[in-house]
Amino acid sequence: MRPDIMRKLAKPMLFGAAIIWGTSFFIMKNALDVMPVFSLLAVRFTAGALLLGLICWNRWKDFTPDYLWRGAIIGAFLFLAYLIQTFGLERTTPSKNAFLTAVYCVMVPFFYWAVMGKRPDRYNIGAALLCVTGVGLVSLNGDLSVNMGDILTLIAACFYAAHIIAVEKTSQGKDIYLLTVFQFAFAAVYAWIGSIALETMPLREIADPAVFLPLAYLCVMATTAALLFQNVGQIWSDPASASVILSLESVFGVLFSVICYGDRVTGLMALGFVCIFVAVVCSETKFSFLRKRI
Repeated sequence: MRPDIMRKLAKPMLFGAAIIWGTSFFIMKNALDVMPVFSLLAVRFTAGALLLGLICWNRWKDFTPDYLWRGAIIGAFLFLAYLIQTFGLERTTPSKNAFLTAVYCVMVPFFYWAVMGKRPDRYNIGAALLCVTGVGLVSLNGDLSVNMGDILTLIAACFYAAHIIAVEKTSQGKDIYLLTVFQFAFAAVYAWIGSIALETMPLREIADPAVFLPLAYLCVMATTAALLFQNVGQIWSDPASASVILSLESVFGVLFSVICYGDRVTGLMALGFVCIFVAVVCSETKFSFLRKRI
């Protein structure tokens, strides 16, 4: 497709990814009423690996054996992030799960410092302080306690941040699409092991359209299509714009959770959401889109 057309499509594709991922929080919440966590992730990652593997069929010629260990490592981080986040989603609201997960964007520079030795700048530090304020407003109850769902979601955010660093370390010189196929595949293997060992797959319930259709949406749209939209959109868009648009995932997560799931958002929670969103934008873009370009 012509470059000028791709540039016009880039931002709509990024918005599409943010919207799809935003809807996935309340859909996952509903799916968890029927399917246990490991089984849900096993089906989702298996479908994602198969679909992306078929879409990227012409890239298989670049396969080398080291894709296996690289996929196994980053697949483990991805699996743990999704697993803990999903357990957290069982115990908190979709809107809180969406925004607390977004905290990983603020964590990445500090993880990068620990692994690569590059110190965070003043924007990263300011974003971290603002993010901590937001997390407190979102998570703290009247008695200053925090529910287990919110704690698990914040732990999941740590694994999402670690996953980004792991991808950075293992993807040098590799086809990111092909590597993504293997990380999905290994995440699926880990999930199937947990499902077989700890759960019973609800096959009869999966055949029910009320369960199958949302599950298909998670597999096809939230796992495969949104990832392709993100990758293509980022290639043909400037990094600052891409980061801001993708960070809207958490905003759409709250919006759809309130409209479709009936989440109740208090004034303090809304203020906390704003703090986290601004912190994410600050950490991702350093507000470069506000500074005059010379």
